[in-house]
This record gives sequence, structure tokens and C-alpha cells, in this order.
Amino acid sequence: MFRSLLIANRGEIACRIMRTAQRMGIRCIAVFSEADAGALHVALAHEAHPIGPAAARESYLRADRIIAVAKATGAEAIHPGYGFLSENADFAEACAAAGIAFVGPPPAAIRAMGSKAESKALMVAAGVPVVPGYHGEDQSEDHLAAEAARIGFPVLIKASAGGGGKGMRPVLSPAEFREELAGARREAKAAFGDDRVLLERYLQKPRHVEVQVFADSEGRTIHLHTRDCSVQRRHQKVLEEAPAPDLAPALRERLHDAAIAAARAVGYVNAGTIEFIVEGDDAFFMEMNTRLQVEHPVTEMITGLDLVEWQLRIAAGEPLPLDEAPEAMGHAVEVRLYAEDPGADFRPSIGRLSRFFGPAQRPGVRMDTGVRDGDRITPHYDPMIAKVIAAAPDRDSALDRLHTALTETQVAGLSTNLGFLRRLTAHPAMRAAELDTGFIARHAAELIPPPRETPARALAAFAAVYLERLRLRIESASPWDVCLGFRLFGEGEQLLLLRDEARLRRVLVRRRRGAMQVVVDGGTPISVRADLSVDLRAAIDGVWHRVPFTVDGDAIALTFGGEDYDLRLVDPHAPLGGDAAAEGRLSAPIPGRVVQMLVSVGDRVVRGQLVAILEAMKTELRISAPADGVVTHLGCAAGDSVEEGTEIVTLAPVEDA
Repeated sequence: MFRSLLIANRGEIACRIMRTAQRMGIRCIAVFSEADAGALHVALAHEAHPIGPAAARESYLRADRIIAVAKATGAEAIHPGYGFLSENADFAEACAAAGIAFVGPPPAAIRAMGSKAESKALMVAAGVPVVPGYHGEDQSEDHLAAEAARIGFPVLIKASAGGGGKGMRPVLSPAEFREELAGARREAKAAFGDDRVLLERYLQKPRHVEVQVFADSEGRTIHLHTRDCSVQRRHQKVLEEAPAPDLAPALRERLHDAAIAAARAVGYVNAGTIEFIVEGDDAFFMEMNTRLQVEHPVTEMITGLDLVEWQLRIAAGEPLPLDEAPEAMGHAVEVRLYAEDPGADFRPSIGRLSRFFGPAQRPGVRMDTGVRDGDRITPHYDPMIAKVIAAAPDRDSALDRLHTALTETQVAGLSTNLGFLRRLTAHPAMRAAELDTGFIARHAAELIPPPRETPARALAAFAAVYLERLRLRIESASPWDVCLGFRLFGEGEQLLLLRDEARLRRVLVRRRRGAMQVVVDGGTPISVRADLSVDLRAAIDGVWHRVPFTVDGDAIALTFGGEDYDLRLVDPHAPLGGDAAAEGRLSAPIPGRVVQMLVSVGDRVVRGQLVAILEAMKTELRISAPADGVVTHLGCAAGDSVEEGTEIVTLAPVEDA
């Protein structure tokens, strides 16, 4: 077994690999960019080395720098994790040339499966069914349009060189094809440096089912059961579970057999995942991920295996520990907790995690993360905060356990999909396993409700706990410095102005003999008692509630009754302006690069019209006109790098232009 291992990745996967390697007695070496100097994976490593600036292309994608660190530290092996260089055949070859073991498959297998077009041809030759489509070399726009017409609409455009939903566009009609093709090529070029695409028939209600495979250098290949990864947004997975539910036994066996045949067809070694599109009783090969998957914990939970340990042992030349898959034990479900705003089409968000803690540690619940309280989610990398996983003897119990774990998880400081995940795991259609890749879009009204008003009881509980904590913090100060409504005669009162997602809220608090009377928006008084001796708690009508919250400047993240609320303290003496001054000014929501400007000064636009495309955090953000107007100013040009808040386009009302 290896004595030392370099982990050429970051975040939760780097931490995950270190946990196993250190348990095996292996010295762990981390690499980090300037943005990750204080990251958790750096703190956990035996030693850590800087490899460049924040941009991945100048650090985590620099194979030469990573191999130089491996040589300097005497690392015997490099684990690439997933993403970055994990599916880079040139990197695998460079490791071999340097005399360093690459924890992954042979370069030839990576190349064969890295091209969607080539892998489809190999699967056809191996007898593995594939989705009807076009995988040819002629990439001219006219030829692709003709092939799309031959396949029949709707069709799916996919980047030939990559995955993760980048460069993937469904096209419903011929009129949309050329525009969507251009967008898919831009995304593919930006993500993979290769703008070639392939076309496939677009299935209407497909499930995304995959099979975990392992192979050793002695030619043995086994499967480790199925996973369902159908619940996706922007073609990227949100929830995964194992085994895939509601598959007929014969279909499940066909998937197992096809996955093993696919791996053998390319001489595969180590961990890999064969992904299939399943619709009814039909199953078609989609692609192979030649690496460990983000969703590998659900397979570990139902098999009791450590897949990273298997990877390391096979890379060291050991045979597979088992000759066939162990029987699946129960059911496991995983969700990906992201820094993103589901209400804004899952737009990534950046900022500091002013509060972050996961569920209580107990059997059947697991959280994999690479961040801590106070860490920042930056625009440089994927915005995943953590994976939360739960397992139980059956699917319903696993979902119950996961939902409870999510209610215990707290995140504050930036927008996340935590509330969305809680609603997802409780949704009746999820409980009924009515799964396909359109699940989120079909149930968006319930999963992504419109902005809501914070309940009066939540505001009352928050005000009581917030002011009581403030009082205890400054009780030793001079009475003239304590702004808590002190009066020599009569009742003192304090007014908090809070803005929630819906409107400005007035919360008036009066103290009465140890308790507080709270009036929200002039409504019925609510009697509240705060207790900070154990936790942030408040009693409303004798019933105690936990009221965890974080105040970061004027921003407040509040949890009450299992729901999260974002509030903002309003200074009643602050000058007017803000939103009114910015009306008509379209700004960059996060740092990124301007891909395309679609309007010019003087153009008249209508509400919803696309005016610019911004690329940020591996995603294309489409900037649209919020109302009819006339373009009066352009703040940037195609190719410009922009910071959050940078003006993109300024519009004036038609009558003012």
C-alpha cells in the first residue's frame, strides 16, 4: 500500500479522500490555490502546498505544478478526486511518466469514454444499447440541423467532450435549433476547451439511472448496484438514491450486465460509473464517468464499503476485495446542499458562511463537507457546500431520516437551496418515487414557492431572543448607553423595523415583569418569554421554540418552526434611495465574464427580452429586461470580466427615452 498520497483536488472530496487515507495510515499531501489557503482540506492534510492563483486554470488544472509537488514531497500516488483533472488522460500519462501511481483508470479508457461520440460507437460494438442520435465528425451548423431533423424533434444537444450538464440544451422545435446550438457550443468551449457536440433523441420522461462498477488489473469487473439520479436542475443532480427504486428485476439485471460489458469494452480498471437513460422498460447507455462520483456515499451506505479504500488498493495493484456485489442493505438517499437561489433559477450565490452546522451525529446519517463556519463560497469553484446522506432499512424511512437531518442543518450568510431540499424530501411525489428528469420543473410551484411573509409568531420570537441577548451583553454598561427602552416611570418599548421577502415589518416590544409583549404590524399582542441559558429559545403561549439566528451586519438569517427566513434590519433614519435609484440598471448578480451583449444603445426592448449572457461558476446566466424600455447605456462589452454589481445595461422607460 502507498505510504504517501497527494490529493489533487479541493473541498469535500479532498476531505473525504483524506479521511480514508489517514485511517489507512497514509500520509496525505494537499495542494491549494490562493483562494483556498485557509480551506478545511488544507487544515486536515499532513502538509499542504500552494499551486497558484484562485482561477482553476492557474492552479487545480495545472498538471505540471501538481506533479512537481508530488515529486518534491515523495508522493507515491495522486488521487484526482472528481472534476478538475480526474478525467484527463494526459494527466494520467504524466503521472505514469513521473513514476507516480494515478488513482484511476488507464489513460486509454479515459480517452475512449471521455468522448461521448467515441464512447457511443464503442458501446454499439459491445452490444450495449444507445439512444438514437448523431455522433459524427461533420460539425457544420447546416449538417447538424439536418441531422436534428432526421432524428426528429425534440432533440438534445450535448457537448461531446464533457458532462455535468455543461453544453447540454434540449431543443423543442427547428426554429430554436441554431440559437441553442450556439449556446451549447459556447458552454462546451468554456468548460472543456472543445465545442464539438452530438445529438440525441430527447426522451420525454426519462430517468437517470447509473451503475457503480469496479475493475482490477487482473481483469475482474463487478457492479455495486444501481443509483437513481433523476432529480436534477439545469441537468445537474440534486438528489441521488440507491438502489434505484421501482425497477423491474429483469431491467435491473440488464443494467448490471450492460455496465460490466461497457467497462470491459475499454479495458477499465478502478472505480467508474456507467450512466443510463431509462424510460419504461427501455434503457440506453448515456456516458461513463471515469472517476469516483459525487453520489458515491449512497452506494457506500447500502454496501458497507469504503469506495475510496477500494480505489487506493486497486491503484496499488491489489485485486478486488470481492468477486461479486454484496447484497444491498436497505436504502440510502443523498442531497447536495448548494449556495444558490432556487427562486432565481438556481443562480449560484457567493459570500461568507456566517453560520453553518450539520445534523446531529447518529447512525444512518452522514454529512460530507469541505467548509466550516466563517468560510467563504467564492465564484471560482462549484458552489456545493455539503452532501447530506441518510440510510435506513427502507426508502420511506431513509427519506424521513434525511428530512430530519435537513431540519437540523443550519446555514446563514448567503442564499442556499436548504429550504428547497426540505420541501423536496417531504414532497408526496418524491415519496411515491414518481421520478424522472423533469421532476423539479413539474413540481416547481410547491418546491419553489413565491416570496412569503414571515409569520408574526416567528418575528415575535426573534425579537424577544434578539433583544434579550442584546440586554445581557451590555447589562453592565452605563444606563445612558443601553438603548433598551429604559424608563423611570411607565413601560419602556422598542421598535424593530425588519424587511422580509414580502414587505417592511414593524415589531414593537414592551417589557412586562420578565416577559415581553410583542405587537407585529399593529396586530394582536403576543406574550413571549426568552431563555438563553441553554439555547436561543422563546416561549409563546407556554410553548418553547428554538430560535437560532445569525446577524451579519443588517442581514438576519432566522429559523423558526423548521423553516428558514431571511430578514434585514432597517435603520429608520437611513436616507431613501437604494432600489429606487437603481431602477432600470441591470447589474451582474455575481462575478463572471460577459459572453455576449445582445443589445446596443438606442435599442428598444420588451419585458423578458434577453439582453446579455454572463458566464459565472460554470453556468451561463441570462440577463433579461425587467420591463419594456430603451437601452441608454452599456456598462461592459463581450469578453469583459465583471465583479458583482457591475452595470451591464441601463434601461429607460420608453416615454423617457
